[in-house]
Amino acid sequence: MKEQNLANHRQIVPAYHMALIIPILILIIGASVSVYDHWYNRLSMTIPGLILLAGFLILGVAFFARKFALVAQDRAIRAEENLRHFALTGNLLDSSLKPAQIVALRFAPDSEFPGLAQRAAEQKLYPKQIKESIKNWRADHYRV
Repeated sequence: MKEQNLANHRQIVPAYHMALIIPILILIIGASVSVYDHWYNRLSMTIPGLILLAGFLILGVAFFARKFALVAQDRAIRAEENLRHFALTGNLLDSSLKPAQIVALRFAPDSEFPGLAQRAAEQKLYPKQIKESIKNWRADHYRV
């Protein structure tokens, strides 16, 4: 696997981001045009309206399926990073750290992790600031 860093750590899944989302958006746009055309010509909007509704429902399902998977991963990362912090310091992570901060901390190597976690809690660093503070990136190729 290629080396991971701040510039390339975001993962794009072509089958999801292109092959699923783009056709759904095309469906919604096409159905919207059809609804407008039927409305303008005073035709029945039942079928185009149902297709438009289906497009929005499918988009919602796609969005929430991804969101739910990411939330589950964030919970697992929080537990893993809490355990790693405990193994390194004998203490759990600061309870004031937000989930997004903990997710960002997963890229810090063991040598930087405890100090960066403390600094993130004290200074209320944003996830991007945490990632920018990491000197030796610790790759995470398993996040979807």
